[in-house]
Amino acid sequence: MGAFTLGTLRSTPASQRPDLLAEPTMTALASLGWTEQVGVVGIDPDLSDTANSQSQYGLPPETLANCVVVGGKRAGVERLAACVVLFTTRADVNGTVRRRLDVRKASFLPMERAVTLTGMEHGGINPIGLPDDWPVLIDARVVDTEVVLIGSGVRHSKVLLPGRLLADLPRAEVVHGLGLTGVS
Repeated sequence: MGAFTLGTLRSTPASQRPDLLAEPTMTALASLGWTEQVGVVGIDPDLSDTANSQSQYGLPPETLANCVVVGGKRAGVERLAACVVLFTTRADVNGTVRRRLDVRKASFLPMERAVTLTGMEHGGINPIGLPDDWPVLIDARVVDTEVVLIGSGVRHSKVLLPGRLLADLPRAEVVHGLGLTGVS
């Protein structure tokens, strides 16, 4: 377990390479008992962005997932969530996410703020190890993917895991139609 091959990447169990994970990610994996079920692989940090990783490592686009941090306000109270969608889609921030957060307007958090709040690096933010009170909205297509590649919390590695595992994260909600296709 934890050893996956995707494109030219071959992961090792997270338990063997904690140095390749952001502290919040490793702490959450240990707490969940997933360090043997989840794989991690080192990559060139200059290729951390999903499109660059896909091209360089020959990764099927339908196996790549992105995690974005979204927020909005209701009655002066900020509401935040993480959204996980496939690389081939875009999060429906102004529809599905806005309604789930019950806010008038939802938008992506500025990267600097997202990095500060998550304790993860730009280009590595993932849903494993986020603040406990954040909902994690996961597009159903991600959960249905046999093996997905997501950030590890740092730019110099990626995590590989069965998509279905993400549905077991605390505060996870599988959402049909969270990821929009055909959006430019």
